[in-house]
Amino acid sequence: MDKNQEYSITIEDMTTDGEGIGKTDGFPLFVKDTVIGDTVRVKTVKIKKNYGYARLTEVLSPSKDRVVPACPVARQCGGCSLQAMSYEAQLEFKRRKIEGNLARIGGFQDISIPPVIGMEHPWRYRNKAQIPFGRDRSGNTIAGFYASRTHSIIPCTDCLLSPEINQEILRTVLEFMEEYHIPAYNEEDRSGILRHLLIRSGFSSGEIMVCAVINAERLPHSRAFVESLRHISGITTIVVNSNCENTNVILGEQETVLFGPGFIRDSIGSLNFHISSKSFFQVNPRQTERLYSLALEYAGLTGSETVWDLYCGIGTISLFLASAAKKVYGVEIVPEAIENARENARLNHLSNTEFFVGRAEEVLPAWYREHGEHADVIVVDPPRKGCDRVLLDTIVEMSPSRLVYVSCDSATLARDLKYLCERGFSLERVQGVDQFGWSVHVESCVLLERVSNRKADSYV
Repeated sequence: MDKNQEYSITIEDMTTDGEGIGKTDGFPLFVKDTVIGDTVRVKTVKIKKNYGYARLTEVLSPSKDRVVPACPVARQCGGCSLQAMSYEAQLEFKRRKIEGNLARIGGFQDISIPPVIGMEHPWRYRNKAQIPFGRDRSGNTIAGFYASRTHSIIPCTDCLLSPEINQEILRTVLEFMEEYHIPAYNEEDRSGILRHLLIRSGFSSGEIMVCAVINAERLPHSRAFVESLRHISGITTIVVNSNCENTNVILGEQETVLFGPGFIRDSIGSLNFHISSKSFFQVNPRQTERLYSLALEYAGLTGSETVWDLYCGIGTISLFLASAAKKVYGVEIVPEAIENARENARLNHLSNTEFFVGRAEEVLPAWYREHGEHADVIVVDPPRKGCDRVLLDTIVEMSPSRLVYVSCDSATLARDLKYLCERGFSLERVQGVDQFGWSVHVESCVLLERVSNRKADSYV
């Protein structure tokens, strides 16, 4: 089999990354933008020894789960890989993804995964957008989103996952750049000024933050930049972030507040939060309330417990827990997030919290060595890579009665659960919550309980 050959295949399965899998003469081909049950015409683009990749050229017979993508650039954009799949089918795909990873990686063969908790309206749900700027082949300034697995920008000023007001903000910034000759950043020669625009929206407060990420120490004509945006309803703060490094990391260290307080307000349930540009705050606030309510339910607090919340961000889960616990300790590596967490505790009149800046895998072991204090409940919400092994060992040593694991990657979740269940924990409950409609990502909330005098291998 060679490149650039065409075949008709039926999609029989999907990868965890959302690519359809079909076979021709037993040889598997991975095809983006296809759905299980599709019969499609494809053209091969890359051939390996035992499998290949192909591009969809025609849908010959659509799956019952296929829908017409609502976004005109869905196929080119790297953000929404499941827009050709009905939302109901996406939820089942995500349930099977969690179940498959737990079985394949974790060895949990008999656990039943309930349906994923979905959204009532799976559009316009994101409260955060990070939009890169660049130039097209004609030299025109463009803003949009990266094509899949590239840094090629697909022009788009209206992402259907973000609030409609973002369109006006982006158009205003593009007009400002044209009027004042502000060049977009060029990754190849590191020239130009404007790299990204970060827009954060408070869904409950209506407040909007605009943060310009620039390849310079200061933004030329910054006063005009502020004046051009201030008239847009909802914008309450404007920030410039300086990032002159040759990096894929979006935000730099230095920030200047040009207008407003430098943060926006939002709420989840009855709790209020201050959110800065660098704060980790879940991008889907409505589903976040469901997710964190699950975490609180799984924690089973009675008011007498000491709780550690690891990777706590701006204290969202911590404050949910603090309302029902004796004491909550939070750990987060980002100093600005911890400042927000402390302010958020004061904002919500919660005095039974304490927050530490540092790596969870360093702070918790050091605290345990110094104080010897056992936690009744530990909550972890790590990044996609999962928990550090040193941290897992400390959790095992501290021996909490309950461990609540919130995960954005069910593969690393399964790996960590296997390690913990081999060391005295049992897996009790797993629930998926859809935070990211039209993408392959799904959040999971898991309850582990400490088991005494039982063979660990009976749980794996």
